[in-house]
Amino acid sequence: MNDSLTQMLINYGPFVFLFAAGWFFGSRHERQHLAQLTVAEQALGDITVSSERLYRPKLAAGSEGELVLGSVVIAQDYFKMIIARVLSVFGKNLTTYETLLDRARREAIVRMRTEAKAKGYTHIYGLRLEVTNVNQLGSMVEAIAYGTAVISIDHIKPTSAVNHKTSA
Repeated sequence: MNDSLTQMLINYGPFVFLFAAGWFFGSRHERQHLAQLTVAEQALGDITVSSERLYRPKLAAGSEGELVLGSVVIAQDYFKMIIARVLSVFGKNLTTYETLLDRARREAIVRMRTEAKAKGYTHIYGLRLEVTNVNQLGSMVEAIAYGTAVISIDHIKPTSAVNHKTSA
């Protein structure tokens, strides 16, 4: 019995160890990416984004709309793909793919907002998102976010009056 246990550990031990290590590092990377996205979204909070197609913000004088876009390709790690395939056999929600799609959409919007901010725009309207599979396995997705960027007068801060102190 001891020989069979030793043989099983020799045969399957490295696979189990590598699977656990891959799961750990993949999950850690995903958590770090989500934390970076949260920080970037807060930093770009002054760029208003609207998905309404016919909405037009009040434009500043001389402001013309410009197409801005952000795109990203994100891959799923193979360890989560294995879990997703097992869950799909039982008809469960594929939460591993849900997080992949969520990360891809959020990253594409952050990149779009970053481009708009770099060009001095304050508002993006007509936001559209497109997500497609890059490979047949579904382990890589491309997300594209695009919209019309403008300078809105709702965001222009009025010039503050200079307070003059009179000395008595």
